[in-house]
Amino acid sequence: MAKAERTLETRERILSAACEVIAEVGFEKIRMRMVAEHAGVSTALLHYHFENRERLFAEAMTHSFAQTGTELERDADTVPASVVLARILHNMLPTDPELRQDWRLWQELWVRALRDETAQHLAVDLYDQLHTWISQAIRRGIESGEFTDCDVAETSTLLLALSDGFGIRLMLGDPRVDLPAAQAAIWRAVAGTLGVPEAFPEI
Repeated sequence: MAKAERTLETRERILSAACEVIAEVGFEKIRMRMVAEHAGVSTALLHYHFENRERLFAEAMTHSFAQTGTELERDADTVPASVVLARILHNMLPTDPELRQDWRLWQELWVRALRDETAQHLAVDLYDQLHTWISQAIRRGIESGEFTDCDVAETSTLLLALSDGFGIRLMLGDPRVDLPAAQAAIWRAVAGTLGVPEAFPEI
């Protein structure tokens, strides 16, 4: 393995470890040593890649986000726009252990963003990417004739807000909300606007 490949592999391992540790104990309790031990690297090597906790947290959030984006790109050009949109909404909820970990990271980011300007900018940037993913799926459906023409920005904002709201309640284990009900309610809220059946699509 070339040096550049080893460096990239080490960096990826550190970021994956950071995501796991931050999700487990929270940012305020995390120590660089904890991440180094979890990643199986020395503290010195960790500091070589990430000079402090703040940089590590920002990079870990971006890494987690990129992993979700890679999954969403799977055969996106060959399936209906409604399926692509449903997959995005599915991945924006805590639907499996990995996504629950992502949600814990998001919740850590929300708390930090209330008090830290750098974290606030990061959160806004990541939300902008979510808006882009949703908007692209909706525009594709409109262009293909699958969706009714609509205000793409407004519909994207509504879907993102609903996903956040239901996601929080799912993370809390609210007995009034389960995953099928959440997905059904989110889809039903925009089905009329998009001109599609109210049932959440098979993904």
